[in-house]
Amino acid sequence: MKEHLSDRGKQILEAIIEDYIVTAEPVGSRTITRRHPLSLSPATVRNVMADLEEMGFLVSPHTSAGRIPTDKAYRFYVNSLLAVKNIGRDEQEEIVRRCSLAGKDIGEVLKETSRMLSATSHYMGIVMAPRFDSNVFRHMEFVKLGSRRILAILVSQNGTVQNRIIEADEDVSAADLTRMSNYLNELLQGLTIAQVRHRLIEEMQSEKARYDLLLARALALSSKTLDEEDAQVFIEGQVNILEQPEFADVGRMKDIFRTFEKKSAILELLDRAMAAEGVQIFIGSESHLSEMPGMSLITSTYVTGQNTLGVLGVIGPTRMGYAKVIPIVDYTAKLVSRLLELE
Repeated sequence: MKEHLSDRGKQILEAIIEDYIVTAEPVGSRTITRRHPLSLSPATVRNVMADLEEMGFLVSPHTSAGRIPTDKAYRFYVNSLLAVKNIGRDEQEEIVRRCSLAGKDIGEVLKETSRMLSATSHYMGIVMAPRFDSNVFRHMEFVKLGSRRILAILVSQNGTVQNRIIEADEDVSAADLTRMSNYLNELLQGLTIAQVRHRLIEEMQSEKARYDLLLARALALSSKTLDEEDAQVFIEGQVNILEQPEFADVGRMKDIFRTFEKKSAILELLDRAMAAEGVQIFIGSESHLSEMPGMSLITSTYVTGQNTLGVLGVIGPTRMGYAKVIPIVDYTAKLVSRLLELE
């Protein structure tokens, strides 16, 4: 059957989705005729529902007479039927208050932002902090701790400090460590951390590094200092998922929480969201996360100038209230962007 929905089909699909969002119960034809002013008989609604099921928009759970929407239905709903709501003034003021930077470092602000997204949406709030790679290099210092143990201190221009204890291949004097720091600080000034990594590789392959032992050591130590690290992710409101009836199965909840604990799969999904501008919506299987069936993620990037710093969003069931959550995520991302630009 050609997948073209008539106006009647769109009306009935929208009614089923909106009822299911509220009740989490399969929706039958009589329920639709009672709750929605469609001026159609239950028999007519049943025929349209059968067509929608054949087209892959609805599915019958078990022996129920009702239907529930598929991921395909939610995608059509979001793209073609959804009327996004405006955020009320009270909600805006609450978001502004909780995301305030006053007296907080950026980590505290982003953690509080994830809590706020959870509290406002009643689902899970998620925020990926800026990767250290996006920061601009300011200063590196090596401090001798033992014969070969060295504390490497890396400071970015926004004040972020990364400390790491590294092992040198051989004993290095404190004086040589100072000379190494001075050389690197001059070489790498003004580069992003990502650019620093590329510059170090180039320098390590240069003729000069092959014949200058001190330089070779400096490059080797700085390379160890800049080993890749996963981005920091703040996830709040997991308990809200427990309250959703479709996640009542204990085994399913354990799988979901394990996914959040290891974070690697979530990071991969957030990295995909980082690659696009504005609000992104991953519905059910679109996330490609087998551990999160029946869940959707709404994200938006936060930026300064032309630079995308991170991404934030809300995770909930596929039947989440998209009309309410989308503007919350969009407004919060724009607010965080403005706050960071003022810093």
